[in-house]
Amino acid sequence: MSKDNAYAGRFDGKNHLLPVRIYYEDTDMSGVVYHANYLRYFERGRSDFLRLAGVNHTDLQTREKPMAFAVIAMDLRFKKPARIDDALLVHTKYHEIKGAKLHIDQKIMRGEVEIATAQVTAVCIDFEGNPQRPPKEMVELLRGYFSP
Repeated sequence: MSKDNAYAGRFDGKNHLLPVRIYYEDTDMSGVVYHANYLRYFERGRSDFLRLAGVNHTDLQTREKPMAFAVIAMDLRFKKPARIDDALLVHTKYHEIKGAKLHIDQKIMRGEVEIATAQVTAVCIDFEGNPQRPPKEMVELLRGYFSP
């Protein structure tokens, strides 16, 4: 693993696993993770999945026709609270690319306890916000990770 990817988690088959430690700054006054922070953990899981699969955000932004990703839908479910000092694991699975859309399932676990889940639809866009099919080389890099 390159030094750049040392903190990007790992793959377990087609499932990407990203460890997350809960710090004081992640919590509200009661020591429970503030709900909006789960969005950050899920984002990190999706980004590090792509990074380890060989898709680099910087490369997409410096192409002749720059591209990025935008989340257009997310069904987020909170199951149990996470608390200060918890060691969590963000699980990320990419299911498919249809046109410009990527479909992703995620969950956050504390050991065997499911903390939160998210079904995410992201879209590949140009820098004016218009949907664009992802580059063929990106689709090929991800194809082996798609889960039914």
